[in-house]
Amino acid sequence: MRALGPVLAAIALIALIASSALFTVDQRQNAMVFQLGEVKEVVTKAGLHFKWPLIQNVRHFDMRILTFDDAEPLRFITSEKKPLLVDSFVKWRIVDVRQYYVSVQGDEVRAATRIKQTISDGLQSEFGRRTVHDVVSGQRDEIMAEVRTKADTDLKRIGVEIIDVRLKRVDLPTDVSDSVFGRMQAERKRIANEQRSTGAAEAERIRADADRQREIILAEAYRDAQRIKGEGDAKSTTIYAQAFSQNPEFYSFYRSMEAYRSSFRGKNDLLLLEPTSDFFRYLRDSQGRSTGRK
Repeated sequence: MRALGPVLAAIALIALIASSALFTVDQRQNAMVFQLGEVKEVVTKAGLHFKWPLIQNVRHFDMRILTFDDAEPLRFITSEKKPLLVDSFVKWRIVDVRQYYVSVQGDEVRAATRIKQTISDGLQSEFGRRTVHDVVSGQRDEIMAEVRTKADTDLKRIGVEIIDVRLKRVDLPTDVSDSVFGRMQAERKRIANEQRSTGAAEAERIRADADRQREIILAEAYRDAQRIKGEGDAKSTTIYAQAFSQNPEFYSFYRSMEAYRSSFRGKNDLLLLEPTSDFFRYLRDSQGRSTGRK
């Protein structure tokens, strides 16, 4: 039993040394092997690998696409000297583990600080030569492409690749947005007043034209009505003349009856004439005496 103890201890020691000599690399990672504090090797192939125990150690690095999203929006000045608050995010990844370690000691926080500085400088350069309209709606895609290209070129020196840069939000500061809103409101009111004035002038023109056309239509209608009435009266007169020329005495009698009807229409009508007046011709008998009728 006493001899078995040292054997078990030796086996345990050997197992411990063997386990410390082996390490695995995930397919999403790269590993860096250090020997006495110096970079010995960069392992990019996934699987089980060997290292010298005690004198070598391993550090793993995530090679997947990472996101840098600054919690605080950045403030930039446009070409119009107007401030903007910009909220952005960056997609990046490590492409050179050795360079990444040498540049930022493999610290993701340091890398994020460098990325933030580079993106901020790029955005300020692009915003500084553009207007608010260009930034907000006109050239946003172009700005993002320029910033990404410049940032990618710069950050390649620390072993980092910039995949994409995007703006989540672009706002005016509160004090500026209030004044801008006031100017926008005044401009909209001015445009509205101009359109109302234009509409009122157009309405007056349309009404005047309608009144003119109305007068022309009424005048033409009255002219046509008078012409038609005149033609009708002429035809009526012709017909009457033709009818009454066939019996002049009857026509004279008819006209006298019409005159009597018109003269004595009301009960209070009064007419003073000589009894022998020709007006009473048909009110006298055949001997010329009055019939006594009134």
